[in-house]
Amino acid sequence: MDRNSKLKTQNSKLQLKIKNLCSQWRWTILVGLGIVVLFFLLRLINLTILPIFCDEAIYIRWSQIMRSEPTLRFLPLSDGKQPLFMWLTIPFLKLFADPLVAGRMVSILAGFASLVGLFLTTYYLLKSKKAALFSMLIYSLLPFSLFMDRLALVDSLVLTFGIWVFFLASLLVENQRIDLAILTGIVLGGALITKSPAVFFAGMIPSTILLLKSKAKISIQLIKLAGLWMILSLFAFTIYNLLRLGPSFQMIAMRNKDYVFTFKEILSHPHDPFLIHLKDLAGWFPNLFTWPIFILSLLGMIIGLIKKRRIFLLLLVWFALPILFQSFFAKVFTPRYVLFAIFPLIIFASFAADWFLNKLKKRIYLWPILLILTFSLAIRYDYLLLSAPEKAPLPEGKRRGYLVEWTSGYGIKEVRDYLKEVSKNQRIVVGTEGHFGTLPDGLMIYFDKDPQVTMIGVGINLEEIPKELKEAAQTTPTFLVINQSRINIKDETGLKLILKIPKQPGPKGQDFLLLYQLE
Repeated sequence: MDRNSKLKTQNSKLQLKIKNLCSQWRWTILVGLGIVVLFFLLRLINLTILPIFCDEAIYIRWSQIMRSEPTLRFLPLSDGKQPLFMWLTIPFLKLFADPLVAGRMVSILAGFASLVGLFLTTYYLLKSKKAALFSMLIYSLLPFSLFMDRLALVDSLVLTFGIWVFFLASLLVENQRIDLAILTGIVLGGALITKSPAVFFAGMIPSTILLLKSKAKISIQLIKLAGLWMILSLFAFTIYNLLRLGPSFQMIAMRNKDYVFTFKEILSHPHDPFLIHLKDLAGWFPNLFTWPIFILSLLGMIIGLIKKRRIFLLLLVWFALPILFQSFFAKVFTPRYVLFAIFPLIIFASFAADWFLNKLKKRIYLWPILLILTFSLAIRYDYLLLSAPEKAPLPEGKRRGYLVEWTSGYGIKEVRDYLKEVSKNQRIVVGTEGHFGTLPDGLMIYFDKDPQVTMIGVGINLEEIPKELKEAAQTTPTFLVINQSRINIKDETGLKLILKIPKQPGPKGQDFLLLYQLE
């Protein structure tokens, strides 16, 4: 047989394999693409309906400064924050006129990477296409992931890295190849330069030995794996140590201490905050997963521990270990701080859904009922998040931070529009409460490089009009933007109220964002 004949034979075999593969995966691909469309629709509709949040304003403002001044590319280190999310935001600032949209697009794409990672991880572990598709569907509709994927915060990106580190580390145990170790190390390195809790991923990688299938020559396999983990760690921590190029690298460790108790402190009060945090978790998960999906997760975990013990024990470790650690040691504990650990719950729920559908093979007419029971509450929750977030049943702490208190950016759009109109033909000075955060950063991101607007932070709980604003008002139209709860000026002579925009009411009443002009 000549060379051309061999090539034709090989091509024919390859085409046949591709045809068979497409035939086997056709419906999976079509359904998967439908879920991807659903994912993006849910993330993009009314993307800015939720006002800018404190940390969003800081991160986006850092990104703008880093874009303008290359020597400040490590600026987040000054506050002990790793800079990868801000680096990723920089190119999106060139693509979108609204900087808030630019920042939130990074989280949406991170969520898409999580979606793909969940499909691959679920299929790899459970060898079920239906379960893998259920993972995608649950992630797309889950109120927790929907809410966080629509905010310019680092937490969705940390979850993405967690899923992919888990998936690649699991592949590494089975295949034990250097290229996989290097790839896993690079992904882990990306996680480490995103947020400090990524260190949990590094610590939990050895638990993937639960996936070892062959007990033959177990000692040799473990020695080989130990060597591969060393290579993995070398790449990961080399990437992390690139942050030493920044002048404030030491601030990461210093700021981490602000968020955790020491062992000595924990020993002095072992039940506090542990029991308080467990109580918080007991409220958060049924709320942000909705009860049907959360119950499905618990059922999946129980059934999985019986039928696929090692796989589900591994998933349980990756879910429970970081959450229990944070429950013991965390000073600050909010739902977004545990987001990176939720992906095992999604896999538990997808396994349970697949298991129930298999049990109902002869009663396919019951499938729609199961789907409605599982997702109806989540769909209603999602609808409210997209159309009227103030009506969504968010946990109280989450509601306060994003909708009620000074950290919420209600009113910033209105103030921005007014100031842009006023500054079209004249220079203005704008004083805001605070020095960073929702104010002034939430406004400054819209006046980046605008020569007509000079914006300065003047602190909080003002008892009198700041001197610098009084002086500026002598020659230039001057404004003050402040939350009503943070102003203590008794004599408002010389202040003309221009705008008063309400935030959502809370347990302590209702706050307003105020725009004054100095007369």
